[in-house]
Amino acid sequence: MFYISDETIDRWIKEDVPYIDLTTLTLGIGGFKGKISFAAREYTVLSGVEEVLRIFAKFGITPIRSLPSGSVVNKGDIFIEAEGLASSLHMAWKMAMNIIEYSSGIATRTKRMVDKAKFLNPQITVVATRKSFPGTKELAIKSIIAGGAFPHRLGLSETILIFKQHVNFLGDIHKLALVMKEIKGNACEKKVIVEVETLEDARLLIESGVDGLQFDKIPANDLRIMVDQIRRLNPNITLLGAGGINGDNIEEYARTGIDAIVTTSMYFGKPSDIGVTMEKY
Repeated sequence: MFYISDETIDRWIKEDVPYIDLTTLTLGIGGFKGKISFAAREYTVLSGVEEVLRIFAKFGITPIRSLPSGSVVNKGDIFIEAEGLASSLHMAWKMAMNIIEYSSGIATRTKRMVDKAKFLNPQITVVATRKSFPGTKELAIKSIIAGGAFPHRLGLSETILIFKQHVNFLGDIHKLALVMKEIKGNACEKKVIVEVETLEDARLLIESGVDGLQFDKIPANDLRIMVDQIRRLNPNITLLGAGGINGDNIEEYARTGIDAIVTTSMYFGKPSDIGVTMEKY
């Protein structure tokens, strides 16, 4: 279950149908009954199905059958069928198609990345950053979960992740190490993760008691060596790799020994190719 409020659903509808469907009105076809079908034109991991069904409900469209988000479909597979008045079907059509295509595009890219990483390292986790396009976060998070990944951070209020930009206000990495105990005391139920670029900084922070390290833009071969040395110092510390990891190089990073791969790349790419047909009853 993934919660999206009725207010959000209504906002999506109002954005696309501010008043009327002028085309259907002028054609005089709104009162006819019809059926709408959604089919995959390629391998697709579905996402956004439940939101489409909720939009249908707002327009009085009755589902006949559907597959849930997370389902894998192939070319030609029909995954949603519903019936209703032509006026309702046409108002819901493009809105529903956009949600399915964009969301399923993210879910499909995510699954491909997760499958590649876990084939080489079944224990590794793929986590998606919070760098989704503003206003699309709910659908983006739902889609990465449908594809088998997890959210890295749902927002600034949730986790403690210290970047160089934070450290600059403290002075340097040594100052951060000195106040690590105080930081952990201020949020004793949270893990403290720090982004680092060098093995020297990693060692200093491990000695200060940091819970985890996130390595940014380290080449996979170099990262593998760093991870090996860090595990000797603290085998239980959480290690994450981030920066420039995508579907083309994720396998290299899965071999490094990190606990999680942090990436944004699943958010960017072409939507899934979905075909929609409508017919009069």
